[in-house]
Amino acid sequence: MPHFGMGDTRANEDSSDSDHRHKRRKTNQMHSSLKNGMPNSASTASPAAPNSFAAKMMAKMGYVEGQGLGATGRGRLAPIETQLRPQGAGLGAVKEKTKQAKEEERREAAFRGQKVEDSSEEERKRRRRLKDKRKSGATDGSGTSTPTARPKPKYRTAAEIEAAAEGLEIPNVLKSIIDATGHETRLLTSTAGLMSAQSPMVRAETESMKLTRMAQREAAAFADEWRALQERKDFYVRQGKELQLAIQDEEEEDRTANNLIDAVDDLQSLSGTNLSWETITAKLESLTNSLDAKENSIDLQELTVALVLPLFKIAMQDWEPLTNSESVAPYLQRLKYILHVQPGSSSKELALQNGNTYSKMQSKSTTPYESMLYTFWLPPIRSSIISWDVYNPEQLISVIEAWKTVLPPFILANVIDQLIVHRLTSAVAAWRPKRSRDGGPRSSSPQKWLFPWFQYLDAQHTDPQSSIGLMSDVKRRLKSVLSTWDLSYGAFPGLEQWQSIFNADLPHMLVRYILPRLAEYFSAQFDIDPADQNMKPMERVLQWVPYFPLLTVAQLFANVFFKKWLNILYIWLIGNPDHNEIMEWYQWWKQQLDERLPEGFNDMPVVAARWEKGLEIINVALDANERDADVVTELEPLMSENSDEKEQATQEAPTHLTKPIEPAVTFKDVVEDWCADNGLLMFPMREADLQTGLPLFRITASASGKGGAVMYLKGDVVWVRGSSGTNKWSFLPMGLDDALATKAEGR
Repeated sequence: MPHFGMGDTRANEDSSDSDHRHKRRKTNQMHSSLKNGMPNSASTASPAAPNSFAAKMMAKMGYVEGQGLGATGRGRLAPIETQLRPQGAGLGAVKEKTKQAKEEERREAAFRGQKVEDSSEEERKRRRRLKDKRKSGATDGSGTSTPTARPKPKYRTAAEIEAAAEGLEIPNVLKSIIDATGHETRLLTSTAGLMSAQSPMVRAETESMKLTRMAQREAAAFADEWRALQERKDFYVRQGKELQLAIQDEEEEDRTANNLIDAVDDLQSLSGTNLSWETITAKLESLTNSLDAKENSIDLQELTVALVLPLFKIAMQDWEPLTNSESVAPYLQRLKYILHVQPGSSSKELALQNGNTYSKMQSKSTTPYESMLYTFWLPPIRSSIISWDVYNPEQLISVIEAWKTVLPPFILANVIDQLIVHRLTSAVAAWRPKRSRDGGPRSSSPQKWLFPWFQYLDAQHTDPQSSIGLMSDVKRRLKSVLSTWDLSYGAFPGLEQWQSIFNADLPHMLVRYILPRLAEYFSAQFDIDPADQNMKPMERVLQWVPYFPLLTVAQLFANVFFKKWLNILYIWLIGNPDHNEIMEWYQWWKQQLDERLPEGFNDMPVVAARWEKGLEIINVALDANERDADVVTELEPLMSENSDEKEQATQEAPTHLTKPIEPAVTFKDVVEDWCADNGLLMFPMREADLQTGLPLFRITASASGKGGAVMYLKGDVVWVRGSSGTNKWSFLPMGLDDALATKAEGR
C-alpha cells in the first residue's frame, strides 16, 4: 500500500524539478557547448525556404541570395553571430571576434580598396620585427649585443683652462691642485708641488683627491663665468656705439626739424598782401634746395598742400579752363618734386597708362595733394567739358597738355574715360557726313575733332579690330555711309586720313561697299562720244582710283570703259570714216588714261590687251576698205564678245550712245534715298501691321538698328507709329521732312 507523507511529497517535488531542468539542458545547445568547455560559433540560422513568405518579401525589396543587403550589395551576408565565453571566464580569455565577423570586415574593406589584418597577424609581424632588430644589433653568432662603454672623464690642466678663458690667471697654488687630476694617482705632499706615488695608493685613504677635484671644478666654473663676463662686456661696448650713432641721428633730425620750423615760421610771417604763388613757390624751392640728401627724404607734401591750398581754392573759383588752360599749373610743375608727382609722360606712354596702369589696384587712401585736386580742380573741368564744343578739340587738348604732368593718374583717367570719351561717343553717333553740303557741325569730318584724341585714348578706342570703343562706332558709321554714298559727289572726303587709321581694313570696305556701285555708276553715267566727250562722270570715278589696287582699277576699266570704247570704235569704222581721225582719237584716249591714271596702267596685261584689240580692229577695217570687202563681215569675229552691244549700237546714230533702261522707281526707293541724304538707315523689322498687314520698317540714326521711328508705306504716304500716350500704338501720316528726321534721330 502506498504510503504518503510530508517527506515523500518534498522528495517527489525535488525529483520533478530536477527532471525538468535536465530536459532543458538537453534542448539548450548553449548549455551543452558550455558543458563541453567549447564556445558555440556555429549558431548561424538555416536559410529560409525559397518559397517562404520571408523569402518572397525580401525578393520584392530587391534582395538577391548570396549578395549583401542594401542597394549596392555591400551590406551583411548573414545575421550577426554571438560568441559566448565559458562560465567564469573574463574578457580576453577567448577571441571575441567570430570567423563570420572577420570575413565581413575583410569584405567591407575590399569595397573601400583597403586590406584588413587580424590581431594575430599583426602580433606575428611585430615579433618578427623585434627579432630582426636583435639580429642586426648582434656582433657575433651568440645574439648578444655589445654593451655601450661608459664615457671616460676628461680632465683639463690649468694651462688649458687659462687658454680657454682669455685674461684669466690661475694662482700657482691652485695650479698644483688642478693638475693633480689625471690618469695616474699622485700624492699631495705640500702646496708647492706634486709628487708621484711610488707605490699603489687607495683613493679612499687620503682626502687630497677630494680637495683636488673640488678645486678643479671651481676653477673650471670660474673660467666659464669669466668668459661669459667678457662676452657681456663686448656686447655692451657694441650697444654703446649703436646708441651713440642713434644720438647723432636724433640730433640731425632735431636740427632738420628746427630748420623746417624756421622755414614755416618764415612762410607764416608773410602778410596777406605779399602772399602769392610766386612767393610761396620760391620759398618752398629754396627750402628744398637747402636740405641735404637725408633731409630731402622728409615728406613735405602735407606742408606744401597746407600752404598752397588757400591760393589754389581761390584760383579754381574763377577759373575758366577753355579760355585759360594753364592757370596755376606752372607753379605746381615747379613743386611736383615736393608733391611726389610722377614725371611727365609722352602721349604714347600716357595712352598706355590709361589702358593698363589705371586698371591696377590703387592705394586705399588718397594723398593730401590728390584730395586737393579732386575736390577743387575736377569740378570746373567737369563743367567745362559739359559745355565744350566737341568739334573744336584744340581748347580742351591745350588744357590736358598743360595739366597732364601734375595730375594723378586716376584723376586724368576720370577726365578722359568718363567725360571726354562720353562726349566723343555722342558726337560719333550724331555724325552726319551726307549733310556736308549744308556746312553743319555734325557733318564735320572726324579727322578734325576725333583723331587728335587718339594719342590720349587706350587701345579699346583706337584699335580698328576692336569690337567696342570709339573706333568700332566710327567703323560702323563709315560702313553705313559708304553703302549709301552718292557717287555723283565724287570720292568720300578725307579718305587719306581714314586710310592711315584703318590700314588694311579700308580697301576691304571700299571693295565691298563702293566697287560694285562704282562699276554700275560708271556704266550708267559715262558715255563715249567722239564729237562731244563729257569727262565729268569719269573724273568722279577717277577720284576713287588712289584707294583701290591698280589691278582692280584695270579690271574696272576693262569691263566698263573698254567695252563702250570698242563698241563706238566698231560703229565708227563701219560708217566710211576718216581713218586719220580714228587714229588721232585712239592716241588721245590712250594719252588721257596714261595721264589720269597711276603710272603703269596702260602696261597692265588686261588693259594692254584692250588697246591691242582696238588697234587690230582698225587694221582689219583698213584692209577691208582697200579690198572693197564688207567691213561688218570682216569685223564680226573680233566683235563676237560684244555682239549684244553691237546690235544695239547699230540702230542709233554714231554720235549717240545707248543708255540702259532704268527700272521703275518705287516710293520705297524714294524713302531710302531720303534716308541716305539725311544720314539715316532704314531697316525691315520682319513684322507686319496688325490692321493693314503691311510690312513695318524702322528709320533710325543708330548703326545697331535700335531706336528711331517705326513706320509702314501705303501708297505714297509714310505712316509713323506714335511715341507715347494714346497714340503709342496708332499710326499717323508724316511727310519726308525735318519732323520725321527729328523723330528718327530720337531728339
